[in-house]
Amino acid sequence: MGTLGSASLLTAQAFRSLFRRPFELRQILAQMEELGLRSLTIAILTATFTGMVMSLQFAWGLGRFGAKEYVGRVIGISIARELGPVLTALMVGGRIGSGMAAELGSMAVTEQIDAIRALGADPIKKLVMPRVIASILVLPLLTVVSDLVAFAGAALVAESESGVTAEFFLSTALQSMKVQDFTSGIGKSFVFGYIIAIVGCRYGLVTSGGTESVGNSTTRTVVVTSIFILMADFLLTKLFMIL
Repeated sequence: MGTLGSASLLTAQAFRSLFRRPFELRQILAQMEELGLRSLTIAILTATFTGMVMSLQFAWGLGRFGAKEYVGRVIGISIARELGPVLTALMVGGRIGSGMAAELGSMAVTEQIDAIRALGADPIKKLVMPRVIASILVLPLLTVVSDLVAFAGAALVAESESGVTAEFFLSTALQSMKVQDFTSGIGKSFVFGYIIAIVGCRYGLVTSGGTESVGNSTTRTVVVTSIFILMADFLLTKLFMIL
């Protein structure tokens, strides 16, 4: 509950500072490059092998019932609604969140954040807000890339291992999916991006003591972020099912 309360307060402060000059656009773009481009490799690798493994598993399972032609339908919906956004958030979130916690934690224990306050600047506006906005904007883009790569990997394995052509796989996958399947997955990624940034910044800012505290904050960030992402996934899935 303490984490939720402090995260909520930090959220309010960050978004309130968003509308005060200066707007820190350069910082936001720099964070988008750091969080997005440098996370692209891990997102692509995760999506590629996830799609390939899913294709193998579903082709084997459905093949036992003579239903290999449904492989594309099942995998398409699974990737778009769940595995694409969730796995991307978990893998990329471990890198992004831990990086934020380590960076801000190091600044906290070396009193750099106190120095920013002493100069009359707002550390929330300069350090937290750009990271939160960048993470919210970047994660949906990474999710789209991950979805496309996962589809390609699944189609490749389906053709080489299951006897289902890539063209048939992709056409059946697209036919089975609705617009809501895509929008729900992308909608989740906005929330996941917020969770990753706000948890990482929160644990970074409250770091105190020596440099060993930075490692503790980083570990807690990864664990708490993963738990919150899975909790949010359940709640958002239920919400989108109602809508």
